[in-house]
Amino acid sequence: MIRVLLVHDECLVRKVLAEWLRREPDLGVFDAPWHSAPSRLRTVAPDVCAADLECSDSYGIPPLRELYACDPGGTPPRLLVLASANRPGLLKRAVEAGALGYVDKEGAPENLVHGIRSVASGKRFVDDSLGFGFLKAAEMPLTGRELSVLSLAAEGASVAEIAGSLHLSHGTVRNYMAAITRKTGARNRIDAIRISQGEGWL
Repeated sequence: MIRVLLVHDECLVRKVLAEWLRREPDLGVFDAPWHSAPSRLRTVAPDVCAADLECSDSYGIPPLRELYACDPGGTPPRLLVLASANRPGLLKRAVEAGALGYVDKEGAPENLVHGIRSVASGKRFVDDSLGFGFLKAAEMPLTGRELSVLSLAAEGASVAEIAGSLHLSHGTVRNYMAAITRKTGARNRIDAIRISQGEGWL
C-alpha cells in the first residue's frame, strides 16, 4: 500500500481528487490544505506527498521544504507536484526542493496515478507537456532566495518584515531587491513585481 498525502488549498478540488485516488486499491490517500500539511505529514508519515504548487497564502510559492519536516531519524516522503507549464518560477522552486515527480494540472488524471506509483518506487516522473515550462525555468534569472524575497515584497511586506520572515539582515534584503531589479530589467521594486508576475515567476 502506497500512503499518499494530497496537499491542495481548494477544498472541493482536494476532496474530489482524494476520493478519486482512493478508488485505486494500492493507494492509501489522506488530504490537507497547505497550512496544515506539515503537521499532517508528521502524523500520516506518507510515502508520497502530492502537492499542488498553487498556494493561497504565499503568492503561489508554497513552503515546499516544510513538507520534508519529519521526526528525527524519520524518512521524508518523496515529493510529487501538480504544476503548470505557464508557472516556470514554481517549477524552479520545486526542482530546488527536490521534487521527484511533476504532473501537469491540465493533463489526464491518470497521469497523477502513474506519477504517484513511479515516485513511490523511486523513479522520476515528468509530464512531457511541462517541457516548455522547464525550459523557461532554466532561463529564469532569479534564484530561489530572490523569488522568496520578491514574493513577500509582492504581498506588500516591508524590508523589515521580509528580513524577519526570512531571517536576513535589512541590508541583505536591500541587496537582494537591487539584484532582482537589475536581473529583471525593472525600474524599481513595483516594476520588478509586475514583470515577474507577467512572466509567471511568481
